[in-house]
Amino acid sequence: MSSDPKPPRRLGRRIAIIAPLVVFAALAVLFLVRLEQGGDPSLVPSVLIGKEAPATALPPVEGLDVPGLASADLSTGKPMLVNVWASWCAPCREEHPVLEKLATDPRLTVVGINYKDKPDNARAFLGQFGNPYARIGADQNGRTAIDWGVYGVPESFLVDGKGVIRFKFIGPLTEEAVAAQLVPELEKIAKGG
Repeated sequence: MSSDPKPPRRLGRRIAIIAPLVVFAALAVLFLVRLEQGGDPSLVPSVLIGKEAPATALPPVEGLDVPGLASADLSTGKPMLVNVWASWCAPCREEHPVLEKLATDPRLTVVGINYKDKPDNARAFLGQFGNPYARIGADQNGRTAIDWGVYGVPESFLVDGKGVIRFKFIGPLTEEAVAAQLVPELEKIAKGG
């Protein structure tokens, strides 16, 4: 006979049952704490804030009479709002009236990156809702969006006149977000800050 006593099997079963419950409870508490603290999911930090915009060389959307988008276009001395959008994106439809209004603001130029979209669909979308974009680059394979750190469409980046990203907004822009977040950033740029 062996002199090593075997641990009771019940203890192992109890641990196997209790451990997942403890992990689940801890995750539930963490989730509730974050939910109670609130926070704006559109304010996900970006490592690109304060840095030069990624190298961009996108052709125009086929069949549209709007030029493509390149890095040189982002450092013309005037701030630009770079909006990443697609015709298949429902929230892009929600934000489109806001972009149309922003396109009339003399303080900035609105440009677009058309993300993984078919040219026919992009043209139809703009034909139906209007075209707020001075330039639209076709990012058919999504590589440029990855370089910009895009999580999903729509997303918008405020780039100052020197080509430096100053602000990122995730999700559809709203009138409230423009007033509370975008306009103050534009004012900082205008003051040289």
